[in-house]
Amino acid sequence: MNIHEYQAKELLKSYGVRIQEGIVADSPEGALEAAKKLNAATGTSWYVIKAQIHAGGRGKGLVNETGSRGVVLAKSLEDVPVKAAGILGGTLVTIQTGAEGKKVNKVLVAEDVYYPGASEPKEYYLSILLDRGKGSNVIMASTEGGMDIEEVAEKHPEKIIKEWIDPKVGLQGFQARKVAFKLGLEGNAFKEMVKFITYLYNAYVGSDSAQFEINPVLKTSDDKILAVDAKVNLDDNALYRHQDLAALRDVAEEDPLEVEAGKSGLNYVKLDGNVGCMVNGAGLAMATMDMIKLSGGEPANFLDVGGGANAVTVEAGFRIILQDPNVKAILINVFGGIVRCDRIANGVVEAYKSIGNIPVPIIVRLQGTNAEEGARIIDESGLKVSSAITLKDAAEKVKAAIS
Repeated sequence: MNIHEYQAKELLKSYGVRIQEGIVADSPEGALEAAKKLNAATGTSWYVIKAQIHAGGRGKGLVNETGSRGVVLAKSLEDVPVKAAGILGGTLVTIQTGAEGKKVNKVLVAEDVYYPGASEPKEYYLSILLDRGKGSNVIMASTEGGMDIEEVAEKHPEKIIKEWIDPKVGLQGFQARKVAFKLGLEGNAFKEMVKFITYLYNAYVGSDSAQFEINPVLKTSDDKILAVDAKVNLDDNALYRHQDLAALRDVAEEDPLEVEAGKSGLNYVKLDGNVGCMVNGAGLAMATMDMIKLSGGEPANFLDVGGGANAVTVEAGFRIILQDPNVKAILINVFGGIVRCDRIANGVVEAYKSIGNIPVPIIVRLQGTNAEEGARIIDESGLKVSSAITLKDAAEKVKAAIS
């Protein structure tokens, strides 16, 4: 589960990580009040107004309605509500949102931390995630902070520092010092980075997160180390242990169909193809999508109805898939193990009748317990539904349906 920057920073701060202080607002007037509070607390007189959406590239992105960037600088209190108005309520398009963009409902009014001092500020990159291949957590760091890290990794892989941490042992002091040393830090900045990495790792483990990405991590002109941005992805499977973090979910940032599917207990991910899929089991779903591509089509979604599929879940699946205007056919691929194929077939028939006229052809491939009886139920239903037993048969019927 993704959370907003302002939420991520508060999470990090609770573990001792130094952050760029800021206050969230949902109106220009609220942004002005936030700036006044920030001025009183930190003494800052310049303010960074940052759009709060679940996507990166905000600083380079543009708000369609106003042409404003997603991250802007206000050099006075009077400038704050004007700059906030240029972002709030608009549609921000970034490299990660796609052309449709995302509506901005909140902004973070943050202190300006790029102040003059004894040395020039310097930006770094730091992330923590699970390396599944090695069964370890890995800290990734780079001196090329504030840039597109994917481009850095592709063109200059030698600039990516990696340090693997055994989750049974945890982060050791020498490992945090090793990363800080490889970043070229010394003196107080070195000590501050070691503390930053240690606290950040504690936050990552303590919150059961799937990924932390801090870009940039800033060394200020007086050698403080702090998080200027923060992207946190929480592990959905661990949220039952963190009800406070689960409450941070912003469904307005998620795909409406995925939210609707979740309410019905379905695992759904929208794709860009023309064949809707409804399958029981994630592995079979992946194989089904491969089969669709081999038949000349493109999967329109990943939809796993689970082992206990019935008329209610099948109907919910139909309704979700049919909201995609690109769908030209629906393929239901079920292996009858936990649930019998005849029960699935009856569920399909009941769901079809409940919805009414379904404008696209439906192919139902049943295999396993009572597969032949299930196929008979489908074939004798009198509905625009055809059955298949083998994968080859299903693929041929999908091809015929979309050609």
